[in-house]
Amino acid sequence: LLLKVNHRLTNIRKNYLNQTTSEIVNRKPRFICIEDLNVSGMMKNRHLSKAVQNQGFYEFRKQLEYKCNDSGIQLIIADRFYPSSKLCSCCGKIKKDLKLSDRTYRCECGNVIDRDFQASINLRAYGEKFAS
Repeated sequence: LLLKVNHRLTNIRKNYLNQTTSEIVNRKPRFICIEDLNVSGMMKNRHLSKAVQNQGFYEFRKQLEYKCNDSGIQLIIADRFYPSSKLCSCCGKIKKDLKLSDRTYRCECGNVIDRDFQASINLRAYGEKFAS
């Protein structure tokens, strides 16, 4: 029974990744920019390891790579050390002391924004620089 449940969960995750990557690529963007995450480093953090393990980052990237290639969409991988979450999208200042638990980005310039949305704005700008 446990094996059957585990197999079912694996299939649900695979299906979700397939549907999500297809939805992204089917929007026909000029490019897609994602981060080169240090997954092995994240796995060493006992607070993150279980969540990271269940997300399938490698599979997500692999599917995006082949779907972008098939669709003629440029996939840009942002450098691992690019400060996408720490960089203010308004003034460009880097907030070095941003913790993972800080879900809202607050800059001295007055910019207050969700940390993940902030990162997406910065990744789009990063991708614009390298898009051909």
